Amino acid sequence: MPRIAGVNIPKEKQIEIALTYIYGIGRSLSRRILSEAGVDPSCRASELKTEEINKLKDIIEKKYKIEGGLRREVMVSIKRLRDIGSWRGIRHIKGLPVRGQRTRTNTRTIRGNVRKTVGSGRKAAPEPK
Repeated sequence: MPRIAGVNIPKEKQIEIALTYIYGIGRSLSRRILSEAGVDPSCRASELKTEEINKLKDIIEKKYKIEGGLRREVMVSIKRLRDIGSWRGIRHIKGLPVRGQRTRTNTRTIRGNVRKTVGSGRKAAPEPK
């Protein structure tokens, strides 16, 4: 398994897909990095030579924010929104959708699978003894 930016890249996948296992790298950025390094996107990660892996490491670490640095930056941005008390910050605090999604239904992903269904409204009569 090649190791790039502290992440083990799966060796059986194509390198274009395998790079997306690194936080902060998606498909389009992966393609851009591979074209810059001159690596064939369709080759498997296990087929890469050592110099190609080193070239990829250099490009990724020098030019892009990934993994810990990117996660830290996102956390600082959310903390700033919370501290200034903006609408988005309040939504983050409450654990509700932040980007304008409806909340009457379909907020299962952000709130967890909370299903509060109400019955008919009548309680069953106690059984006679």
